[in-house]
Amino acid sequence: MAEQKNLNEYNEDSIRSLDWREHIRLRPGMYIGKLGDGSATDDGIYVLIKEVLDNCIDEHTMGYGKQVEISIDGKQVTIRDYGRGIPLGKVVDVVSKINTGAKYDSKAFQKSVGLNGVGTKAVNALSQYFKVTSHRDGKEKTAEFERGVLINDHKEQKTSEANGTLVSFVPDETVFRNFHFIHEYLDSQLWNYCYLNAGLSLHFNGKKYVSKNGLLDLLERKTNADELRYPIIHLKGEDIEVALSHNNDYGEDIFSFVNGQYTTQGGTHQQAFREAYIKVIRDYYKKDYDAADIRGSIVAAISVRVQEPVFESQTKTKLGSQNVYEGGPTMKKFVEEFLAKELDNYLHRNPAVSEALRKRIEQSERERKELAGIKKLANERAKKANLHNKKLRDCRVHLNDDLPAKNKEEFIATQKNSTIFITEGDSASGSITKSRNVDTQAVFSLRGKPLNAFGLTKKVVYENEEFNLLQHALNIEEGMEGLRYNNIVIATDADVDGMHIRLLMMTFFLQFFPDLVKRGHVYILETPLFRVRNKQETIYCYDETEKQAAVAKLGNKPEITRFKGLGEISPEEFGRFIGEEMRVQPVILEQGDHIQQLLEYYMGKNTMERQEFIINNLKVELDLVD
Repeated sequence: MAEQKNLNEYNEDSIRSLDWREHIRLRPGMYIGKLGDGSATDDGIYVLIKEVLDNCIDEHTMGYGKQVEISIDGKQVTIRDYGRGIPLGKVVDVVSKINTGAKYDSKAFQKSVGLNGVGTKAVNALSQYFKVTSHRDGKEKTAEFERGVLINDHKEQKTSEANGTLVSFVPDETVFRNFHFIHEYLDSQLWNYCYLNAGLSLHFNGKKYVSKNGLLDLLERKTNADELRYPIIHLKGEDIEVALSHNNDYGEDIFSFVNGQYTTQGGTHQQAFREAYIKVIRDYYKKDYDAADIRGSIVAAISVRVQEPVFESQTKTKLGSQNVYEGGPTMKKFVEEFLAKELDNYLHRNPAVSEALRKRIEQSERERKELAGIKKLANERAKKANLHNKKLRDCRVHLNDDLPAKNKEEFIATQKNSTIFITEGDSASGSITKSRNVDTQAVFSLRGKPLNAFGLTKKVVYENEEFNLLQHALNIEEGMEGLRYNNIVIATDADVDGMHIRLLMMTFFLQFFPDLVKRGHVYILETPLFRVRNKQETIYCYDETEKQAAVAKLGNKPEITRFKGLGEISPEEFGRFIGEEMRVQPVILEQGDHIQQLLEYYMGKNTMERQEFIINNLKVELDLVD
């Protein structure tokens, strides 16, 4: 009998050296965050697009190229800028040699987003096809790759094309399984680029994006003027721009940017704004308002330009820079000095705005004090309800929330992938509970239909047992920073009652915790409507079209089962639908959508308008089925 190799043996043969392509493909999360199928805004396929676009934006920032063209045809992405073009002799190196690029030369790219020479290499390595062409001074150079491997190195040739760079790629379907692009996510991403780069014109599949007024345009698009308590305050200085106002929504909504990069997780600049704003307001009104009252219902945006920014990850979603530039002021001091001068001056020059702001702060103060007693009783009820045993089946990553993480980075990464399913009824929650991944997936069970929260005050969140316990399960009472689950998935039956529960839950989130939706945390679980099978094969179908295709494939009159509710799906089957192949539909607020208007239309008393909408859209669905 051959001697079995010792799997724990550690010697010279255990040491491997990976080339750049192998390392990126082996550890893609290090370079583009989570992979995903495109259902979430931070899925890797959008990071691939961003990495290429960042180079285009950096060219524009340096004064070269006012237009970028983006197109998506199926799964192929093409991006063309009109900057200087990559130096022809370095076209292959720039997209295939790690730590190669012009951005190490601070004179060429003073305040760039991409500084580590990794971005386009990651796109190249993670694409089943990648092509780059540089047009420069009447000549062009093209190189083609497959999964990072050079397959065609074209010779230089003459061209009449304007200077610039064209990149075309198809994400690797062995890495990004069943991926699809959601154009609403790209729409939001492209608008953000325009808000931060006055004069830049983006063209995406025939639609033009351009902004003249920067962050003022951003807030005007994100808010409803009728719901603002005072006109948007817009302040600009060297390397900093701020826009802010207050509305009647709960929480705070702050958009932050660095060098044209949308920092979805904030960072030192956003924290500096939050702290500096509190100080300036207290100093102006000469009153020690509570910080929560000052920032309550604020909607704001801040953009800074930083020399050689330091981000906390390759995906550049959180700024870590402590200083604006080497030897310069701290981020906190820089932002504080700007607001202390510009915001203070603005409020003195605009007494009507100053008075409206004071009234909004004092309204928040009254509401907070009114809720204080109710919150205390609600917290006691939540403890008595034994939340973790009755309403919530938690996942392991959260069972020891109070204990220090042995490996903080690993813990945070796992927490980011955690999911909570909100479902109704014992049978449905039972199936999900038995088939879930107990490490990262939790289940919260509703009892019947939740209350319609439209038009109600936050007092109801504490008085209503279901809402109060759900709020505690999510840990969002004090804000989004404490959110325990990155993905909140509403899982209801695909019938009228299930749809109603789904609508009531979305109303609850939009009314009281809109940031959950705005930041892309809320999803709808898609489960199959049909099971089509014969003795050889079983196919699960999510709509009528898929069912017909399955019947045609299997032939010989296969057995067809129509699932009427989640409880009819066995735990063994359910495991497939909430695992790697899970289909979810993100709840998306499109650019220009205003929450109170949406809720008024769908949950208010405009019965005839809503009836007409339902009838018209029902006709469309029937036409599709026919």
